[in-house]
Amino acid sequence: MEGWDPSTKSTLTRIPLLTTKAGPRDGDAWKQRLKEEYKSLIAYTQMNKSNDNDWFRISAANPEGTRWTGKCWYVHNLLKYEFDLQFDIPVTYPATAPELELPEIDGKTQKMYRGGKICLTVHFKPLWAKNCPRFGIAHALCLGLAPWLAAEIPILVDSGMIKHKDDAASSAES
Repeated sequence: MEGWDPSTKSTLTRIPLLTTKAGPRDGDAWKQRLKEEYKSLIAYTQMNKSNDNDWFRISAANPEGTRWTGKCWYVHNLLKYEFDLQFDIPVTYPATAPELELPEIDGKTQKMYRGGKICLTVHFKPLWAKNCPRFGIAHALCLGLAPWLAAEIPILVDSGMIKHKDDAASSAES
């Protein structure tokens, strides 16, 4: 964590680490891992809300906990930009991080793969590998998606690649 800003360090140290090394094919061990994932996500969400930094909602889209969907948002120039968020838990999880997808902005930035998967290879994946199996979904959101949104959304807005929903609605009415 050397070289990290104090806010990121503080946030990361308050997200519970996970202990169960299990993936979707590991039966009861996966159920235990899912419980840990939920605890970590709840703690991270509560921390964000208490700091007035609420920026995502996700939930498991299937009973097995292998597909997750929700929303994430970023505020730029006092306007809230909201996006669908989805990802699948890889069969090799937790050794492999989930590939976070924002399908609405697919193809609008070079830091994204086909299907709206955000690019996390250079900065996040080595960190994930070093901290496996202690990192989970909450850590992927905190150290993967949050910095990606902070880096990319202002550029996409300023370049006109994405429009605020109110701007898009008024353009459609004209």
